[in-house]
Amino acid sequence: MLVYNFHDGDRTMANLLGGKGANLAEMTKLGLPVPPGFTITTEACRHYLAQGTMPDGLEAEITSHIESLEQSIGRILGHASDPLLVSVRSGARFSMPGMMETVLNIGLNDQSVEGLAQISKDPRFAWDAYRRLLQMFGKTVLNIEGEQFEHRLDAMKVTAGVMTDFELSPVQLQDLVSQFKDVIARESGSPFPQDPHQQLMSAVRAVFDSWNTERAILYRRREGIPADLGTAVNVQAMAFGNVGEGSGTGVAFTRDPGSGEKGLYGDYLPDAQGEDVVSGIRNTLALHDLESLDKPAFDELLSIMKILEGHYRDICDIEFTIERHKLWMLQTRVGKRTAGAAFRIAIQLVDEGVISMDEAVERVSGSQLAQLMFPQFAANSTMELLAKGTNASPGAAVGKVVFDSATAIEWAARGDDVILVRRETNPDDLGGMVAAAGILTSRGGKTSHAAVVARGMGKTAVCGVESIEVRGKDKKLRVGSREILEGDVISIDGSTGDVFLGEVPVVQSPVVRYFEEGLEAAITDADNATVELVRAVDRIMRHADEKRRLRVRTNADNGPDAARARRMGAQGIGLLRTEHMFLGEQKKYIEKLILANTEQSREAALEALLPLQIADFTEVLDAMDGLPVTIRLIDPPLHEFLPDRTELAIEVALASERGEIDEEKVTLFREVNRLAEHNPMLGLRGVRLGLVLPGLFALQVRAICEAACALRAKGKDPRVEIMIPLVAAAAELVITREEVERVVAEVESKENCSLGVLVGTMIELPRAVLTADRIAESAEFFSFGTNDLTQTTWGFSRDDVEASFFSPYLEMGIFSVSPFESIDREGVGQLVRIAVEKGRAVRPGLHCGVCGEHGGDPASVHFFDEVGLDYVSCSPFRVPVARLEAARSAIARSGAVGSDTR
Repeated sequence: MLVYNFHDGDRTMANLLGGKGANLAEMTKLGLPVPPGFTITTEACRHYLAQGTMPDGLEAEITSHIESLEQSIGRILGHASDPLLVSVRSGARFSMPGMMETVLNIGLNDQSVEGLAQISKDPRFAWDAYRRLLQMFGKTVLNIEGEQFEHRLDAMKVTAGVMTDFELSPVQLQDLVSQFKDVIARESGSPFPQDPHQQLMSAVRAVFDSWNTERAILYRRREGIPADLGTAVNVQAMAFGNVGEGSGTGVAFTRDPGSGEKGLYGDYLPDAQGEDVVSGIRNTLALHDLESLDKPAFDELLSIMKILEGHYRDICDIEFTIERHKLWMLQTRVGKRTAGAAFRIAIQLVDEGVISMDEAVERVSGSQLAQLMFPQFAANSTMELLAKGTNASPGAAVGKVVFDSATAIEWAARGDDVILVRRETNPDDLGGMVAAAGILTSRGGKTSHAAVVARGMGKTAVCGVESIEVRGKDKKLRVGSREILEGDVISIDGSTGDVFLGEVPVVQSPVVRYFEEGLEAAITDADNATVELVRAVDRIMRHADEKRRLRVRTNADNGPDAARARRMGAQGIGLLRTEHMFLGEQKKYIEKLILANTEQSREAALEALLPLQIADFTEVLDAMDGLPVTIRLIDPPLHEFLPDRTELAIEVALASERGEIDEEKVTLFREVNRLAEHNPMLGLRGVRLGLVLPGLFALQVRAICEAACALRAKGKDPRVEIMIPLVAAAAELVITREEVERVVAEVESKENCSLGVLVGTMIELPRAVLTADRIAESAEFFSFGTNDLTQTTWGFSRDDVEASFFSPYLEMGIFSVSPFESIDREGVGQLVRIAVEKGRAVRPGLHCGVCGEHGGDPASVHFFDEVGLDYVSCSPFRVPVARLEAARSAIARSGAVGSDTR
């Protein structure tokens, strides 16, 4: 079966019916007033996209369901005297607001428009409905540029001397219909189809095709939605909000999706169809204004909102239409919300006894937590208020004004922060919205396209700034007598709706202050909303720490970073890159060590380095006192510590031309040439460097141990783990470990202290994975270097390929996401799994972690928990994100949601 009546489904069938279809079925099941209709399944879409043709029998099923719909309503689709009209809307498994197509008023033609005018006793309504169908059908189904219609609509308003569509007379709309039909005939080569069934099937195909539009692909890629799901199509009897007094359309939220505040939130537009609200082409009324316009409909809506939030146990996003005082529910879904709203709503629902703390943790995400850690505008800054609009999506954004998506993408690519300014956005603006730091529109409210998409992406947005006149073609906007040109800097506050001229300084987020200084410091002198948010974050994070199995360490190379990460909740250091210590004053000594050609010169270089290394290790070990610190011995290729080969060649050549011979430079150039490598990342580095450059690893181990013993003498508790990088053969680790243990024993004996140093290795080569059982005989821990493991598994260099072919690979679907961003489960992930299993088969209880930046990626954290790693390690800023995601993974894997309501 490829088509389901609304009565035949429920919300558990979202994979088959799409989110919208499943929720329409659920509302029908609840007995709510839903216009009747049916859903064409995602299976039908997938067949169409794969084969290029409709599945056998689909058209017959659609016809059968249309006949049933006609019988239940008592009208015939497109009938000349009393027509049934239907909408055709997309509805994917996961919400993709505005990314796919909708066609309203299917069934109107040159005869039925007259019947609709007569039966409704409202010719203006009938001709406006026909005008809308032609405009949507032309753009959506026939791929005619929307400006062809918009230009003629604007011209008609100018001729009529009116400002809005609904002020046009029936005669003017009839003239517009004639013009639109001419556009369709000329641009498509065929007249607008008068057969209602042809209209319907063409609209269904257009919705299927819209799954693979550029904007839909971009949205899926950004949101991590699989490309092979397809969309369902919902065919539903029209409910008209544009039939004059007592009619209208709106969008409602059961709580504020921007802040999480409890109350009545939404927009209402009298005498309009739903697209008018969502598109933002007309500024709306606040939802509570409906009470004075139609009290019975308002009261019924409030009752239904309460039913739906209770049923879904979450904030609900609702679309409705009132047709001559009759309320119809057109859609509901669990509402998209901002990051702050997500945390506040989760805790509100816990306190109301609706969900458990486990569920509260599952309902927020690491990505949302990261958004809350972004800076905000400084409250005490000098700000020049330019305008004020609707606080559509919170945050602070500063950037240069741009007026179109292409410019936003171009300027952002060159490194500029931009604010995309539009009268209203539409789905084609998605690329620019992604590129922009923030979005500003002069029309629309909290439920406009700009607001909904911005909230979903975590972008700052201010909408409905009525005092701003946007002149996109002229590349400027006007606020009263003031002009702002493209390239001028503005600042927007998505939490207040304020728009400021120039650059406003930003300050630390209160959530970051909470992590660094504690709860009381973060809420002192804060407003009520901030206090509620920080307390919500605190409760969720405390519960998350109780629930997670994975420990979270940090990647840090100095004392300040280590201290900050510890405040953020890090439980040790998973990666201390010792080579970063050699980039300052110590670089010249490393250069001398590499170029040393006598034992005496090598010893001199080592002697100079030792105290510097001791100081560095002391700082980090002290900051992480009592917690494990995994120190990777020097890893990068030699060329990073030597003078640039090309520059040296030029210096030597120029000196020779002048007849000057600098023996030191010539010798240096000769040595640099000798050590030069064609592919340094696969050359003399890591354990290989330690084995062929005598004394280097021993120097580092000695410095580590002397630092640790000095701290022990002060009553501290340093916990040292020494990691050998780039091991490919067990013999490399055996030889190196012997040297490490010798030096450790020497220092322990000399300083009369016991350190309990662990020695392990970094697994970053496929051969190390395949021989992990042999390596585990000498390794006390494994740490997966997933950056290099990804490079060596895929056979490409990250620095080279990200700019060359990642974009087309993403567009072609070869990558759903960069494998450096999120772990490649099928390839690199399986290597991690194999190495863990092989290593623990030889050494039960082998401690395993990951130290690439994958350790802070939410999806990757879930995978590492699944394969049984003991910890993840990431940058300090991402430590809270990893803590939260580790808990979400543990709760999901335990299936224990619903138990704890603290």
